[in-house]
Amino acid sequence: MSDQTNESHGDNESDQFRFETRSIHAGQEPDEETGALMTPIHANSTYEQDAPGDHRGYEYSRTGNPTRTDLEANVADLEGGEYGRAFSSGMGAINTVLNLLESGDHVVASEDVYGGTHRIFTQVYEQYDLEFDFVDMTDVAETEAAMREATELVWVETPTNPLLNVVDIEATADLADEYGALSVVDNTFATPYLQRPLELGADAVCHSLTKYMGGHSDVVGGALVTNDEDLDERFGFYQNSVGATPGPHECFLVLRGTKTLPVRMDRHCENARTLADWLQSHDAVNRVYYPGLDSHPDHDLASEQMDDFGGMVSFELDASLEETAEVVSETDVFTLAESLGGVESLIEQPATMTHAAIPAEEREAAGLRDGLIRASVGIEHVEDLQADLQQAFEAGLN
Repeated sequence: MSDQTNESHGDNESDQFRFETRSIHAGQEPDEETGALMTPIHANSTYEQDAPGDHRGYEYSRTGNPTRTDLEANVADLEGGEYGRAFSSGMGAINTVLNLLESGDHVVASEDVYGGTHRIFTQVYEQYDLEFDFVDMTDVAETEAAMREATELVWVETPTNPLLNVVDIEATADLADEYGALSVVDNTFATPYLQRPLELGADAVCHSLTKYMGGHSDVVGGALVTNDEDLDERFGFYQNSVGATPGPHECFLVLRGTKTLPVRMDRHCENARTLADWLQSHDAVNRVYYPGLDSHPDHDLASEQMDDFGGMVSFELDASLEETAEVVSETDVFTLAESLGGVESLIEQPATMTHAAIPAEEREAAGLRDGLIRASVGIEHVEDLQADLQQAFEAGLN
């Protein structure tokens, strides 16, 4: 919980090793031929076959690559899943889930999903006669009210992007089961170090590996994890057919990132808690969105289903769109940039950046107001981060 920074996460009686050990070793063994400790970058497009149709597990790298295999096994293990699939981006993973749907199907999703998720739902797939309802998933009754006989997918973000609302995964997954719908949880903000949706009943977990899993702002990737073999085979069919697969170098970089995920997340969480506490008492700030705060409406639920509260902090200023833009432009340690989850701190204005694809009236209705700022709190010294925000407030609001 809020004072937990050094305990092992994700312990399971069926696991031989704890999370911190598995993050380094799961899915990986030293190279049999050379003894190389790190997974080699298999920069191959094709593979020799012993006879026509008789290959050694690999035939073409869109279909499978040894470096990708190790990454998929590693991510699956960390999520407590049997099967993993890696993609060239988080959007590639989301697209693969949507490929499972048919004309006339209905989807229920969190109302403040990531802007790119909202865009692919409404601007790409609605034209194929799919229907999407965006609801406040913190209210299970509201989620249930949106369900229909045609509902085939319940798409959950928790914590949500950018308001950091927390959705009851177990209750929502149970509801999806009642309607025969697939429940998929975007676990990008929490990572499996803090939250494991499959343990709470979700059918599949989605990741943007670009974020905390990679952790160094130098790679783009995505993943899907499930315990359902049939579902994994369907993911694999579209993964191969559509071809949104990562290259071996990208897979290597994410594998490097997952090795340090636990120690990085501990520091992200520690810094975020400190900044959230400070922001909550700041005169320039109207509201702070961080599930680690006792004042957060979903704090108790977050304490139950998460092992800590993450490195994302959003806060709202009593300021115009232009004034808020000035604040985020005045930081020196925080970098004005989209994305999140790297070791460096990033800051952005959702209304003009990550969530600009959502129509203004829908943003306002979902609580994404002009004064909202989202911060990805890095692992720098927290006093430098606090001082940087203070000087940005003074420069941007005067």
